Amino acid sequence: MTIHPSGVTMRPNAARVLIRSFIPADPARIVNIIGRALALSEAEIEEQLVAVTEDFGSRHLNLRDFWRRHFGQVKAHIFSGRPLSEARQLYIGALFSGEYALEAAALFNPSVVPHPDQAGLAEGELRFIMSLRATGEGHISSIEFRTGIIHADHTITMEDPSRFVTAPKLNPNPTFRKMMFVHKLMEMGFENDWSATVMESLGFDFTLSELEQAMRLAARGLGPLPREVQRTTECVRWLAQSNYEVHFDPSVAVSERIIFPVSSNESNGMEDARFVRFVEDDDSILYYATYTAYNGRAILPQLLETSDFLSFRARTLNGSAVQNKGMAFFPRRIDGRYVMLSRQDDENQFIMFSENPHFWGDPQLLRRPSQPWEAVKIGNCGSPVETKAGWLVITHGVGPMRKYSIGALLLDLRDPTKVLAELREPLLQAVGSEREGYVPNVVYTCGALLHRDRLILPYALCDTATTIVTIPLDELLAAMTPCA
Repeated sequence: MTIHPSGVTMRPNAARVLIRSFIPADPARIVNIIGRALALSEAEIEEQLVAVTEDFGSRHLNLRDFWRRHFGQVKAHIFSGRPLSEARQLYIGALFSGEYALEAAALFNPSVVPHPDQAGLAEGELRFIMSLRATGEGHISSIEFRTGIIHADHTITMEDPSRFVTAPKLNPNPTFRKMMFVHKLMEMGFENDWSATVMESLGFDFTLSELEQAMRLAARGLGPLPREVQRTTECVRWLAQSNYEVHFDPSVAVSERIIFPVSSNESNGMEDARFVRFVEDDDSILYYATYTAYNGRAILPQLLETSDFLSFRARTLNGSAVQNKGMAFFPRRIDGRYVMLSRQDDENQFIMFSENPHFWGDPQLLRRPSQPWEAVKIGNCGSPVETKAGWLVITHGVGPMRKYSIGALLLDLRDPTKVLAELREPLLQAVGSEREGYVPNVVYTCGALLHRDRLILPYALCDTATTIVTIPLDELLAAMTPCA
Protein backbone atom coordinates (compact mmCIF):
# COMPACT_ATOMS: atom_id res chain seq x y z
CA MET A 1 0.00 0.00 0.00
CA THR A 2 1.37 3.40 -1.01
CA ILE A 3 1.11 6.28 1.43
CA HIS A 4 1.79 9.63 -0.25
CA PRO A 5 3.06 12.48 1.95
CA SER A 6 1.53 15.83 0.99
CA GLY A 7 4.45 17.95 2.16
CA VAL A 8 2.02 19.86 4.37
CA THR A 9 2.93 20.27 8.04
CA MET A 10 1.14 22.63 10.41
CA ARG A 11 3.02 23.53 13.58
CA PRO A 12 1.94 25.59 16.59
CA ASN A 13 2.66 29.30 16.37
CA ALA A 14 3.01 31.09 19.71
CA ALA A 15 2.56 34.46 18.00
CA ARG A 16 -1.15 33.77 17.37
CA VAL A 17 -2.70 35.26 20.49
CA LEU A 18 -6.27 35.79 21.58
CA ILE A 19 -7.47 38.53 23.93
CA ARG A 20 -9.24 37.13 26.98
CA SER A 21 -10.75 38.80 30.00
CA PHE A 22 -8.74 38.37 33.19
CA ILE A 23 -11.06 39.33 36.02
CA PRO A 24 -10.22 38.36 39.63
CA ALA A 25 -12.74 36.19 41.44
CA ASP A 26 -12.49 38.40 44.53
CA PRO A 27 -14.70 41.52 44.09
CA ALA A 28 -12.44 43.48 46.45
CA ARG A 29 -9.53 43.06 44.03
CA ILE A 30 -11.69 44.28 41.14
CA VAL A 31 -12.60 47.38 43.13
CA ASN A 32 -8.95 48.00 44.03
CA ILE A 33 -7.86 47.83 40.38
CA ILE A 34 -10.64 50.17 39.31
CA GLY A 35 -9.76 52.52 42.15
CA ARG A 36 -6.21 52.88 40.87
CA ALA A 37 -7.56 53.72 37.41
CA LEU A 38 -9.96 56.32 38.84
CA ALA A 39 -7.11 57.97 40.75
CA LEU A 40 -5.29 58.90 37.53
CA SER A 41 -5.82 62.27 35.91
CA GLU A 42 -7.39 62.45 32.47
CA ALA A 43 -3.99 63.35 31.00
CA GLU A 44 -2.40 60.32 32.66
CA ILE A 45 -5.21 58.10 31.36
CA GLU A 46 -4.64 59.37 27.81
CA GLU A 47 -0.91 58.77 28.14
CA GLN A 48 -1.39 55.21 29.42
CA LEU A 49 -3.96 54.41 26.75
CA VAL A 50 -1.64 55.61 23.97
CA ALA A 51 1.18 53.50 25.39
CA VAL A 52 -0.82 50.26 25.67
CA THR A 53 -2.34 50.81 22.22
CA GLU A 54 1.11 51.23 20.68
CA ASP A 55 2.30 48.14 22.54
CA PHE A 56 -0.55 45.82 21.48
CA GLY A 57 -2.31 47.48 18.54
CA SER A 58 -0.33 45.67 15.83
CA ARG A 59 -0.99 42.28 17.46
CA HIS A 60 -4.78 42.38 17.23
CA LEU A 61 -7.69 43.44 15.08
CA ASN A 62 -10.36 45.60 16.79
CA LEU A 63 -8.35 45.85 19.99
CA ARG A 64 -10.60 48.51 21.52
CA ASP A 65 -13.72 46.42 20.99
CA PHE A 66 -12.31 43.87 23.45
CA TRP A 67 -11.50 46.58 25.98
CA ARG A 68 -15.05 47.94 25.72
CA ARG A 69 -16.45 44.45 26.22
CA HIS A 70 -14.28 43.78 29.28
CA PHE A 71 -15.09 47.18 30.75
CA GLY A 72 -18.75 46.17 30.49
CA GLN A 73 -18.02 43.06 32.54
CA VAL A 74 -16.67 45.08 35.51
CA LYS A 75 -18.52 48.40 35.32
CA ALA A 76 -20.98 47.29 38.03
CA HIS A 77 -18.05 47.48 40.48
CA ILE A 78 -17.35 51.16 39.75
CA PHE A 79 -18.04 53.11 42.94
CA SER A 80 -17.68 56.60 41.45
CA GLY A 81 -20.84 58.38 40.42
CA ARG A 82 -19.14 60.66 37.93
CA PRO A 83 -19.31 59.90 34.21
CA LEU A 84 -16.20 58.23 32.81
CA SER A 85 -14.56 59.34 29.58
CA GLU A 86 -14.25 56.80 26.78
CA ALA A 87 -10.48 56.78 27.30
CA ARG A 88 -10.88 55.87 30.98
CA GLN A 89 -13.38 53.13 30.14
CA LEU A 90 -11.00 51.68 27.58
CA TYR A 91 -8.08 51.82 29.99
CA ILE A 92 -10.11 50.03 32.68
CA GLY A 93 -11.05 47.41 30.07
CA ALA A 94 -7.37 46.95 29.23
CA LEU A 95 -6.59 46.40 32.92
CA PHE A 96 -8.92 43.40 32.88
CA SER A 97 -7.60 41.98 29.58
CA GLY A 98 -4.68 39.77 28.62
CA GLU A 99 -3.24 37.76 25.77
CA TYR A 100 -3.54 34.00 25.51
CA ALA A 101 -1.32 32.06 23.08
CA LEU A 102 -3.96 29.51 22.20
CA GLU A 103 -1.74 27.18 20.12
CA ALA A 104 1.61 27.74 21.84
CA ALA A 105 1.82 24.12 23.04
CA ALA A 106 0.20 22.09 20.26
CA LEU A 107 -1.84 22.13 17.05
CA PHE A 108 -3.22 18.66 16.49
CA ASN A 109 -6.08 16.15 16.11
CA PRO A 110 -7.48 17.39 12.78
CA SER A 111 -10.70 16.58 10.98
CA VAL A 112 -11.46 17.56 7.39
CA VAL A 113 -14.71 18.16 5.46
CA PRO A 114 -15.63 19.68 2.09
CA HIS A 115 -15.92 23.48 2.29
CA PRO A 116 -19.48 24.86 1.90
CA ASP A 117 -18.13 27.10 -0.91
CA GLN A 118 -16.78 25.22 -3.93
CA ALA A 119 -16.90 28.18 -6.35
CA GLY A 120 -13.97 29.15 -8.56
CA LEU A 121 -12.23 25.78 -8.68
CA ALA A 122 -10.81 23.90 -11.65
CA GLU A 123 -12.27 20.56 -12.68
CA GLY A 124 -11.34 17.80 -10.25
CA GLU A 125 -10.48 20.16 -7.38
CA LEU A 126 -12.04 20.24 -3.93
CA ARG A 127 -11.84 23.01 -1.35
CA PHE A 128 -11.88 21.77 2.25
CA ILE A 129 -12.07 23.07 5.80
CA MET A 130 -9.90 21.49 8.44
CA SER A 131 -10.58 21.78 12.15
CA LEU A 132 -7.69 21.54 14.59
CA ARG A 133 -7.36 21.27 18.33
CA ALA A 134 -5.18 24.13 19.56
CA THR A 135 -3.68 23.90 23.04
CA GLY A 136 -2.00 26.69 24.98
CA GLU A 137 -1.19 27.71 28.54
CA GLY A 138 -2.85 25.55 31.19
CA HIS A 139 -3.58 22.83 28.59
CA ILE A 140 -6.77 24.65 27.58
CA SER A 141 -7.93 23.51 24.15
CA SER A 142 -9.97 25.41 21.57
CA ILE A 143 -11.07 24.77 17.98
CA GLU A 144 -9.22 26.37 15.07
CA PHE A 145 -9.82 26.17 11.33
CA ARG A 146 -7.74 26.09 8.16
CA THR A 147 -8.74 25.85 4.51
CA GLY A 148 -7.03 24.35 1.48
CA ILE A 149 -7.52 22.80 -1.95
CA ILE A 150 -7.05 19.21 -3.11
CA HIS A 151 -6.06 19.41 -6.77
CA ALA A 152 -6.98 16.97 -9.51
CA ASP A 153 -3.59 15.28 -9.21
CA HIS A 154 -4.14 14.89 -5.41
CA THR A 155 -1.56 17.50 -4.46
CA ILE A 156 -2.67 19.71 -1.61
CA THR A 157 -2.16 23.41 -1.04
CA MET A 158 -3.08 25.17 2.19
CA GLU A 159 -4.11 28.80 2.55
CA ASP A 160 -1.57 30.62 4.69
CA PRO A 161 -3.04 31.19 8.18
CA SER A 162 -3.66 34.74 9.28
CA ARG A 163 -1.40 36.29 11.91
CA PHE A 164 -4.56 37.30 13.78
CA VAL A 165 -7.20 35.27 15.61
CA THR A 166 -10.77 36.27 16.39
CA ALA A 167 -13.27 34.81 18.83
CA PRO A 168 -16.92 34.81 17.72
CA LYS A 169 -19.63 36.99 19.21
CA LEU A 170 -21.84 35.23 21.72
CA ASN A 171 -25.58 35.50 21.15
CA PRO A 172 -26.83 37.04 24.43
CA ASN A 173 -30.36 35.69 23.95
CA PRO A 174 -30.18 32.23 22.32
CA THR A 175 -33.19 30.04 21.58
CA PHE A 176 -33.81 26.64 23.19
CA ARG A 177 -36.11 23.76 22.34
CA LYS A 178 -38.33 22.73 25.25
CA MET A 179 -38.26 18.99 24.50
CA MET A 180 -34.48 18.84 24.72
CA PHE A 181 -34.36 21.03 27.80
CA VAL A 182 -36.94 18.96 29.70
CA HIS A 183 -35.29 15.68 28.74
CA LYS A 184 -31.89 16.85 30.00
CA LEU A 185 -33.40 18.06 33.30
CA MET A 186 -34.99 14.61 33.76
CA GLU A 187 -31.71 12.91 32.91
CA MET A 188 -29.89 15.01 35.52
CA GLY A 189 -32.50 14.35 38.22
CA PHE A 190 -34.00 17.85 38.33
CA GLU A 191 -37.54 16.99 37.30
CA ASN A 192 -39.66 18.46 40.12
CA ASP A 193 -42.75 20.62 40.66
CA TRP A 194 -40.79 23.88 40.36
CA SER A 195 -39.03 22.98 37.09
CA ALA A 196 -42.35 21.67 35.72
CA THR A 197 -43.99 25.02 36.51
CA VAL A 198 -41.21 26.87 34.73
CA MET A 199 -41.28 24.64 31.65
CA GLU A 200 -45.06 24.62 31.35
CA SER A 201 -45.13 28.41 31.07
CA LEU A 202 -42.77 28.36 28.06
CA GLY A 203 -43.48 27.71 24.41
CA PHE A 204 -42.18 24.92 22.19
CA ASP A 205 -39.16 27.13 21.53
CA PHE A 206 -38.10 29.82 24.00
CA THR A 207 -35.33 32.36 24.48
CA LEU A 208 -32.97 32.86 27.40
CA SER A 209 -34.78 36.03 28.44
CA GLU A 210 -38.11 34.17 28.41
CA LEU A 211 -36.56 31.43 30.55
CA GLU A 212 -35.26 33.95 33.11
CA GLN A 213 -38.67 35.63 33.24
CA ALA A 214 -40.39 32.26 33.76
CA MET A 215 -38.04 31.45 36.67
CA ARG A 216 -38.67 34.82 38.29
CA LEU A 217 -42.44 34.31 38.07
CA ALA A 218 -42.19 30.76 39.42
CA ALA A 219 -40.16 31.99 42.41
CA ARG A 220 -42.54 34.85 43.21
CA GLY A 221 -44.15 34.48 46.61
CA LEU A 222 -41.89 31.64 47.76
CA GLY A 223 -39.80 33.86 50.05
CA PRO A 224 -36.35 32.37 50.68
CA LEU A 225 -36.01 29.70 48.00
CA PRO A 226 -35.92 26.10 49.27
CA ARG A 227 -32.64 24.31 48.71
CA GLU A 228 -34.18 22.07 46.04
CA VAL A 229 -35.38 25.11 44.09
CA GLN A 230 -31.97 26.78 44.40
CA ARG A 231 -30.21 23.69 43.06
CA THR A 232 -32.74 23.35 40.21
CA THR A 233 -32.28 27.00 39.30
CA GLU A 234 -28.50 26.51 39.17
CA CYS A 235 -28.96 23.44 36.94
CA VAL A 236 -31.33 25.27 34.58
CA ARG A 237 -28.87 28.15 34.20
CA TRP A 238 -25.96 25.72 33.68
CA LEU A 239 -27.96 23.95 30.98
CA ALA A 240 -28.82 27.24 29.28
CA GLN A 241 -25.18 28.32 29.38
CA SER A 242 -24.09 24.99 27.85
CA ASN A 243 -26.44 25.41 24.87
CA TYR A 244 -25.07 28.58 23.35
CA GLU A 245 -24.83 30.23 19.95
CA VAL A 246 -21.85 32.11 18.50
CA HIS A 247 -21.32 33.96 15.22
CA PHE A 248 -18.35 35.17 13.18
CA ASP A 249 -18.57 38.16 10.88
CA PRO A 250 -18.17 37.03 7.23
CA SER A 251 -15.16 39.36 6.92
CA VAL A 252 -13.21 37.14 9.36
CA ALA A 253 -10.96 34.74 7.43
CA VAL A 254 -11.42 31.02 8.08
CA SER A 255 -7.99 30.73 9.72
CA GLU A 256 -8.79 33.63 12.07
CA ARG A 257 -11.90 31.92 13.48
CA ILE A 258 -11.37 30.46 16.94
CA ILE A 259 -14.03 28.77 19.05
CA PHE A 260 -12.74 29.19 22.58
CA PRO A 261 -14.48 27.63 25.63
CA VAL A 262 -17.66 29.49 26.55
CA SER A 263 -19.60 27.41 29.06
CA SER A 264 -18.47 26.22 32.49
CA ASN A 265 -18.55 22.55 31.46
CA GLU A 266 -15.87 23.24 28.79
CA SER A 267 -13.86 25.77 30.84
CA ASN A 268 -10.72 23.62 30.62
CA GLY A 269 -11.04 22.79 26.98
CA MET A 270 -12.94 21.78 23.85
CA GLU A 271 -11.17 18.64 22.72
CA ASP A 272 -11.02 16.53 19.55
CA ALA A 273 -13.84 17.92 17.41
CA ARG A 274 -14.96 15.34 14.85
CA PHE A 275 -16.63 17.27 12.00
CA VAL A 276 -18.81 15.60 9.39
CA ARG A 277 -20.74 16.94 6.41
CA PHE A 278 -24.16 15.45 7.07
CA VAL A 279 -26.61 15.08 4.16
CA GLU A 280 -30.23 14.75 5.21
CA ASP A 281 -32.80 12.65 3.34
CA ASP A 282 -34.09 15.84 1.68
CA ASP A 283 -30.51 16.65 0.50
CA SER A 284 -30.15 19.56 2.94
CA ILE A 285 -26.66 19.82 4.44
CA LEU A 286 -25.60 20.48 8.01
CA TYR A 287 -22.14 20.11 9.51
CA TYR A 288 -22.08 18.32 12.86
CA ALA A 289 -19.11 18.05 15.19
CA THR A 290 -18.98 16.02 18.34
CA TYR A 291 -16.37 17.22 20.82
CA THR A 292 -15.34 16.58 24.40
CA ALA A 293 -16.09 19.37 26.86
CA TYR A 294 -13.73 19.30 29.85
CA ASN A 295 -14.05 21.39 33.02
CA GLY A 296 -10.90 20.17 34.75
CA ARG A 297 -12.69 17.36 36.59
CA ALA A 298 -15.18 15.68 34.27
CA ILE A 299 -15.71 15.20 30.54
CA LEU A 300 -19.00 15.63 28.68
CA PRO A 301 -19.62 14.84 24.99
CA GLN A 302 -21.18 17.85 23.24
CA LEU A 303 -22.33 18.77 19.75
CA LEU A 304 -21.62 21.69 17.43
CA GLU A 305 -23.90 22.45 14.49
CA THR A 306 -23.24 24.81 11.58
CA SER A 307 -24.26 25.24 7.97
CA ASP A 308 -21.65 27.82 6.97
CA PHE A 309 -18.78 27.81 9.54
CA LEU A 310 -19.87 31.33 10.53
CA SER A 311 -22.72 30.60 12.94
CA PHE A 312 -22.36 27.71 15.40
CA ARG A 313 -24.75 26.23 17.93
CA ALA A 314 -23.35 24.23 20.87
CA ARG A 315 -25.77 21.64 22.21
CA THR A 316 -25.68 19.17 25.06
CA LEU A 317 -26.24 15.59 23.97
CA ASN A 318 -28.86 13.56 25.79
CA GLY A 319 -29.43 9.95 26.74
CA SER A 320 -27.86 7.13 28.69
CA ALA A 321 -25.22 6.48 26.01
CA VAL A 322 -23.79 10.01 26.16
CA GLN A 323 -20.58 9.28 28.02
CA ASN A 324 -16.84 8.91 27.48
CA LYS A 325 -15.02 10.22 24.40
CA GLY A 326 -14.96 9.54 20.69
CA MET A 327 -18.53 9.91 19.43
CA ALA A 328 -18.68 10.27 15.63
CA PHE A 329 -21.70 10.67 13.32
CA PHE A 330 -22.21 8.72 10.13
CA PRO A 331 -22.58 11.23 7.26
CA ARG A 332 -26.19 10.30 6.48
CA ARG A 333 -29.13 8.40 7.92
CA ILE A 334 -29.38 4.65 7.42
CA ASP A 335 -32.93 3.33 7.06
CA GLY A 336 -34.24 6.64 8.41
CA ARG A 337 -32.11 6.65 11.57
CA TYR A 338 -29.08 8.60 12.65
CA VAL A 339 -26.05 6.44 13.39
CA MET A 340 -23.12 7.13 15.71
CA LEU A 341 -19.86 5.41 16.61
CA SER A 342 -18.92 5.63 20.28
CA ARG A 343 -16.79 4.13 23.04
CA GLN A 344 -18.80 3.88 26.26
CA ASP A 345 -16.28 1.83 28.24
CA ASP A 346 -12.96 3.44 27.19
CA GLU A 347 -11.92 0.11 25.64
CA ASN A 348 -14.21 -1.16 22.87
CA GLN A 349 -15.87 0.30 19.78
CA PHE A 350 -19.67 0.66 19.91
CA ILE A 351 -22.38 1.72 17.45
CA MET A 352 -25.80 3.20 18.18
CA PHE A 353 -28.91 4.35 16.32
CA SER A 354 -31.37 7.14 17.02
CA GLU A 355 -34.40 8.92 15.60
CA ASN A 356 -33.00 12.24 16.87
CA PRO A 357 -29.39 13.46 16.58
CA HIS A 358 -29.52 14.90 20.11
CA PHE A 359 -30.69 11.72 21.93
CA TRP A 360 -28.63 8.54 22.20
CA GLY A 361 -29.04 5.25 24.01
CA ASP A 362 -28.72 1.46 23.61
CA PRO A 363 -25.15 1.19 22.29
CA GLN A 364 -24.23 -2.10 20.61
CA LEU A 365 -20.76 -3.59 20.79
CA LEU A 366 -19.16 -3.31 17.35
CA ARG A 367 -15.53 -4.34 17.86
CA ARG A 368 -13.21 -5.41 20.65
CA PRO A 369 -9.41 -4.98 20.46
CA SER A 370 -8.15 -7.84 18.31
CA GLN A 371 -4.55 -7.00 17.35
CA PRO A 372 -1.49 -6.58 19.61
CA TRP A 373 -1.09 -2.91 18.59
CA GLU A 374 -4.58 -2.17 19.95
CA ALA A 375 -4.51 -4.46 22.98
CA VAL A 376 -5.19 -1.64 25.48
CA LYS A 377 -8.16 -0.05 23.68
CA ILE A 378 -9.59 0.92 20.31
CA GLY A 379 -11.70 3.82 19.09
CA ASN A 380 -12.72 5.64 15.97
CA CYS A 381 -10.72 8.40 14.29
CA GLY A 382 -13.70 10.35 13.04
CA SER A 383 -16.83 9.78 11.02
CA PRO A 384 -17.04 6.80 8.65
CA VAL A 385 -16.29 7.44 4.98
CA GLU A 386 -18.79 5.99 2.51
CA THR A 387 -17.30 3.85 -0.27
CA LYS A 388 -18.87 1.39 -2.72
CA ALA A 389 -17.31 -1.44 -0.71
CA GLY A 390 -18.71 -0.30 2.63
CA TRP A 391 -18.27 2.24 5.41
CA LEU A 392 -14.56 2.86 5.89
CA VAL A 393 -13.85 3.59 9.56
CA ILE A 394 -10.42 4.94 10.40
CA THR A 395 -9.56 3.68 13.88
CA HIS A 396 -6.94 4.21 16.52
CA GLY A 397 -5.48 1.54 18.72
CA VAL A 398 -3.40 1.81 21.87
CA GLY A 399 -0.84 -0.87 22.54
CA PRO A 400 2.20 -1.50 24.78
CA MET A 401 3.87 1.59 26.26
CA ARG A 402 0.77 3.63 25.33
CA LYS A 403 1.82 3.70 21.69
CA TYR A 404 -0.97 4.84 19.37
CA SER A 405 -1.49 3.43 15.87
CA ILE A 406 -4.01 4.23 13.14
CA GLY A 407 -5.90 1.34 11.58
CA ALA A 408 -9.12 0.74 9.64
CA LEU A 409 -12.34 -1.27 9.61
CA LEU A 410 -14.87 -1.79 6.82
CA LEU A 411 -18.58 -1.95 7.75
CA ASP A 412 -21.55 -3.13 5.71
CA LEU A 413 -23.31 -0.22 3.96
CA ARG A 414 -26.84 -1.36 4.81
CA ASP A 415 -26.09 -2.90 8.20
CA PRO A 416 -23.11 -1.13 9.77
CA THR A 417 -23.21 -3.43 12.80
CA LYS A 418 -21.47 -5.97 10.52
CA VAL A 419 -17.67 -5.70 10.29
CA LEU A 420 -16.65 -6.89 6.82
CA ALA A 421 -12.88 -6.41 6.96
CA GLU A 422 -10.03 -4.96 8.98
CA LEU A 423 -6.38 -3.99 8.73
CA ARG A 424 -4.32 -6.55 10.60
CA GLU A 425 -1.30 -4.24 10.59
CA PRO A 426 -1.32 -0.51 11.41
CA LEU A 427 -1.91 1.94 8.61
CA LEU A 428 0.24 4.56 10.38
CA GLN A 429 2.51 4.56 13.43
CA ALA A 430 4.87 7.13 14.91
CA VAL A 431 8.40 6.31 13.75
CA GLY A 432 11.76 8.05 13.98
CA SER A 433 11.54 11.73 14.86
CA GLU A 434 7.73 11.55 14.69
CA ARG A 435 7.82 9.74 18.04
CA GLU A 436 8.98 12.85 19.90
CA GLY A 437 6.58 15.59 20.95
CA TYR A 438 4.09 16.87 23.48
CA VAL A 439 2.77 13.32 23.97
CA PRO A 440 5.31 10.81 22.56
CA ASN A 441 4.48 7.81 20.36
CA VAL A 442 1.07 9.09 19.24
CA VAL A 443 -0.53 9.42 15.81
CA TYR A 444 -4.17 10.50 15.80
CA THR A 445 -6.83 11.96 13.54
CA CYS A 446 -10.42 13.09 14.02
CA GLY A 447 -11.62 12.69 10.45
CA ALA A 448 -10.67 12.00 6.82
CA LEU A 449 -12.42 12.41 3.47
CA LEU A 450 -12.51 10.66 0.11
CA HIS A 451 -11.69 12.58 -3.09
CA ARG A 452 -11.44 10.97 -6.54
CA ASP A 453 -10.72 7.51 -5.11
CA ARG A 454 -7.98 8.82 -2.83
CA LEU A 455 -8.30 8.92 0.96
CA ILE A 456 -7.22 12.32 2.29
CA LEU A 457 -5.95 11.65 5.80
CA PRO A 458 -4.74 14.48 8.06
CA TYR A 459 -3.24 13.32 11.33
CA ALA A 460 -1.40 14.63 14.36
CA LEU A 461 2.18 13.83 15.25
CA CYS A 462 2.65 13.22 18.98
CA ASP A 463 -0.11 15.70 19.89
CA THR A 464 2.14 18.51 18.65
CA ALA A 465 1.88 19.22 14.92
CA THR A 466 -0.31 18.07 12.02
CA THR A 467 0.45 16.66 8.57
CA ILE A 468 -1.55 15.15 5.68
CA VAL A 469 -1.10 11.99 3.63
CA THR A 470 -3.10 10.59 0.73
CA ILE A 471 -3.75 6.88 0.16
CA PRO A 472 -5.26 5.17 -2.92
CA LEU A 473 -8.57 3.71 -1.80
CA ASP A 474 -8.24 0.54 -3.86
CA GLU A 475 -4.87 -0.24 -2.28
CA LEU A 476 -6.22 0.35 1.21
CA LEU A 477 -9.24 -1.91 0.63
CA ALA A 478 -7.02 -4.59 -0.93
CA ALA A 479 -4.81 -4.57 2.17
CA MET A 480 -7.76 -5.32 4.46
CA THR A 481 -8.47 -8.86 5.64
CA PRO A 482 -12.08 -10.13 5.53
CA CYS A 483 -13.62 -10.84 8.92
CA ALA A 484 -15.38 -14.11 9.57
